[in-house]
Amino acid sequence: MKKFIQEYRYYLKGELNLAENTVESYLRDVEQYTEFIQKYRYKKHPEDIEVNDIRAYLSSLKRQFVTSTSQARKLTAIRSFHRFLFLEKYTTRNVSKAINNPKKEMKLPVVLSIQEIKLLLNSLKTDSVAEIRNKAMIEVAYACGLRVSELVNLKTTDLHLKQGLINVLGKGNKERVVPINKQAIDTLKLYLSEARPVLIRHLRHDYLFLNSHGKCISRAGFYQILRKKGIEAGIKKKITPHMLRHSFASHLLERGLDLRLIQELLGHEDISTTEIYTHITNPQLKDTYLKAHPRARQFPKE
Repeated sequence: MKKFIQEYRYYLKGELNLAENTVESYLRDVEQYTEFIQKYRYKKHPEDIEVNDIRAYLSSLKRQFVTSTSQARKLTAIRSFHRFLFLEKYTTRNVSKAINNPKKEMKLPVVLSIQEIKLLLNSLKTDSVAEIRNKAMIEVAYACGLRVSELVNLKTTDLHLKQGLINVLGKGNKERVVPINKQAIDTLKLYLSEARPVLIRHLRHDYLFLNSHGKCISRAGFYQILRKKGIEAGIKKKITPHMLRHSFASHLLERGLDLRLIQELLGHEDISTTEIYTHITNPQLKDTYLKAHPRARQFPKE
């Protein structure tokens, strides 16, 4: 199986031109799948794999309480692998076609309230190079609704601050242009003038946000910064980078922005991914209901 997985790596990188993180994710899922197939189903060659072998693997994931979302992601990698095997004529059929997607659980994203966002942003300081960078990263993440991978991979050439815009390279190497607000622009200008020149030292590259060694800050690095700043601000929720993105979308929806525009800002390919934010409790919904429903006056006031 190792030989086929190695060829699959070349296919993902060379022909599909997928991002490195996506390639590694697919390979990890396929390696786990093929290990199961060899160890528990006694299949040594892809041509020997049957539909029931894939189903057995998915059943094993359920027994391990792997979420339906993770199961669906792993199945996407498995299908991609079998499609590759069939296209390259390593197999005579694509057995993964007969497998249906697992039913997805409706899991609502956790968001910060507008008050919590204000509390977080207002607590951020600018009294050191590191603090200026931290404030700039958090401001930009919330202002633009970025994925953590998009944030840490921003480059100075992506900024168009006079126009109030930044270029973002999203999933599948798809580029989008996102507006950025004045507060985030002002913090970025401070970072670019006073912090980044100190952090980059003698190195030469275009990455925007840098660690103490002058290199591109990692996703784990930003997660730790954000977690620490949330605690310092007195916020009870365990803040994650994706929570800022969820909050960005939720707050725009609360303020009446069209769902299609939010989809574009987030870089979602499918509107159904964005629609999950319509299920989050909206404070305006109750107010509208109480004003509109003929029997709403019967409800006690809080």
